[in-house]
Amino acid sequence: MTAALNPYLNFGGHTREAMEFYQQVLGGELTVQTFAEFGMPTSPAYQDKVMHARLDADGAVIMASDVREGTEPVMGDNITLSLSGGPAEQDHLTGIFAALAEGGVTMMPLAEVPWGATFGMLTDRFGIQWMVNIDTNS
Repeated sequence: MTAALNPYLNFGGHTREAMEFYQQVLGGELTVQTFAEFGMPTSPAYQDKVMHARLDADGAVIMASDVREGTEPVMGDNITLSLSGGPAEQDHLTGIFAALAEGGVTMMPLAEVPWGATFGMLTDRFGIQWMVNIDTNS
């Protein structure tokens, strides 16, 4: 058996919107389960919040949930999701970068960099940081 490392994101009430956005951008299959579906004791207002979401997209898995009721998510600068590929994926990854950047902040537009790649960094509209690296030497 091979171990897998998957990002698990936490949002403060807008997990469904974020994960549906990532599905639009990345494609794949999205499953979403609410606190009510798991039978978790929460207030009526929190029953439809996301207890667990999973996006299986193009070999990547991203999972997420709304934080526990009464808590706030901690959005920090200590993690970045990174997408990478070679020349064959250039158009695909460039489109993903553009879609993730909509409504977000681009820190570094896609550009050629000294390590022989096209690279860019952004923070999407949900506060998640992304890097895209297209290895032009593969």
